[in-house]
This record gives sequence, C-alpha cells and structure tokens, in this order.
Amino acid sequence: MSAFTDQCEDDILDLLFTNVDAPNWGDAAGLQNSATEGSMNISLHTGDAIGDTTTSQATSECAYTGYSRQTVGRNVSGWTVSAGTVDNDALIQFGEATAGTPETVTDVGLAGLNTAYLQIWGQVTSDLVVNVGVNPQFAAGSLDISLN
Repeated sequence: MSAFTDQCEDDILDLLFTNVDAPNWGDAAGLQNSATEGSMNISLHTGDAIGDTTTSQATSECAYTGYSRQTVGRNVSGWTVSAGTVDNDALIQFGEATAGTPETVTDVGLAGLNTAYLQIWGQVTSDLVVNVGVNPQFAAGSLDISLN
C-alpha cells in the first residue's frame, strides 16, 4: 500500500494540531475541526518504555520535583505544518528540577488536554539527564512530528 500524499499529510496534521478542516475526505467539506480548539499536553518520559502499544501518558513519565506537563493550544499560533511535519511555534519549557535524583529523558509524548490517553510519542534526539537546576525545553521549531 502506498503512503499518504504530501498534501494529505499536511491536511491531517493541520486538523490534529491547528484545528483546521481536512478537506475532501468523504465529501468536499471533509473532516471538520472541533467546535473549540482545545490543547495538547506534552510530557517527558524515561527509559524508552513507551511505544506504539502504550495508552497511558503516565507510563514512565518524569517525576522529578518541579516537573509538569506543558500545554500548547491546537491552533496556528501553537504549531506550523509544512511538508508532512508539524513544529512548535514557541518555546515549550518544562519545570526546573529542584530536588530528587537525576532522571534521563528518552521520549516525548502528546495527548489531548482532558485525557491521559497517549496519542503521539517519539524519542528525543539525544537523551537528556535532568539533574537539580536543569530545565528541559524544546526551542521554537525543534519539536518535529511527522506522518512520513
């Protein structure tokens, strides 16, 4: 079976991340956006323990003192879709570690705001050891999610 076309990838990512209609699915109106845009919860994970069969965003989630999931709106101010990839438009900064033992971030996860059901996951480019004083973050444009 063939892969999605580039346009189809962009349309699906736009629907998921920017709440923009994905046209021409079923009829010209396509897959419609949500009545309210909502948000995505971004989480950090340890130990390469999440994968395609993981359903809980809490699986192997970081637990250092100061950590919390970060929220990004599903809109064109939060995300940019281009060439089958979506990127964050602004800095996503997690809480600074203020106590506890080091944790090694290996993966990132995304879920809808009002659910703990993990929907998207991926490995970070380089593992990050979070010691006291470390503030994990994704610079604008550095969290890349693709369908291809």
